[in-house]
Amino acid sequence: MPKIVIAGATGFIGHKLTSHLAESQATVVVLTRRPDAIRTPRHPLVSYVHWDGKNEGEWTRSVDGADAVINLSGQSIAGKRWSNSRKEELLSSRTQPTSTLVQAMKAAGARPPVLINASAVGYYGNVPMEPVTEDYPRGNDFLGKLCGAWEAAALSAEELGVRVVLLRSGIVLGADGGALQRMLVPFRLFLGGSLGSGDQWFPWIHLEDEVRAVLFALETHSISGPVNLAAPEPATMRDFAKAIGSVLHRPSFFRVPEFVLRAMLGEMADIVLTGQKVIPQKLSKAGFEFRFPKLTGALENLFRSLDGSAA
Repeated sequence: MPKIVIAGATGFIGHKLTSHLAESQATVVVLTRRPDAIRTPRHPLVSYVHWDGKNEGEWTRSVDGADAVINLSGQSIAGKRWSNSRKEELLSSRTQPTSTLVQAMKAAGARPPVLINASAVGYYGNVPMEPVTEDYPRGNDFLGKLCGAWEAAALSAEELGVRVVLLRSGIVLGADGGALQRMLVPFRLFLGGSLGSGDQWFPWIHLEDEVRAVLFALETHSISGPVNLAAPEPATMRDFAKAIGSVLHRPSFFRVPEFVLRAMLGEMADIVLTGQKVIPQKLSKAGFEFRFPKLTGALENLFRSLDGSAA
């Protein structure tokens, strides 16, 4: 029975991933700052161990002998405006836990053979035109530098002989949280539409495919380095708004101008005003098959999971 250690497992993606692993009969050790605050039903194969993401402690015993470490740690990018102090928080909440995990792996008597580490398509910066595969260079904006530092912290594990996989995720769409629920509000009010020009790329992936891709990367030993986690059907922000409007039978022609978003969010508006035409090249070459490759089908599936009026 494999033993998997996950940091950041109590979030939107981590919770689903933990459930899948436990259902597949893996023993899962969740590293969390507040193990006593976990209120979801506890699976007999899932245990919760305290850590602070900064210091060594009893939790390091969980890493020793583990078959894999998965690191999803990091504060929400969209939680607050990006002041200089907030940027430092976002950076340290990613790089510090990652470095701490690598140190624990280094000290382990039986070293985990693989580290699966979160990242994001923001690594590439804003790419208005050409397709973006895993060998595309890093962007020079805040998100590009943030992801670059995060990935560098994880890649230091390669010096230990550990296989490192970097999950460059797009916008993960799920029924139980994440970006989709926030985006649905104006459509519910018949005020839905594009953010900004609508021409920017919107790399997306269904939550189920996100989790399946993580497990695929875990089990496929030939995969290492950066892996784009985005559906194979590229979409722009305008495409996304039209698809939501079509599935919900709501208008999608309203638009929030860029200057309004900049005034409201400052630099953080880059999250929705920039994008990349991300291609999941490594996953495709390795034989991964998306269950939800097309945007409309993904949205229809998710809306069936939402309450009444979304169906």
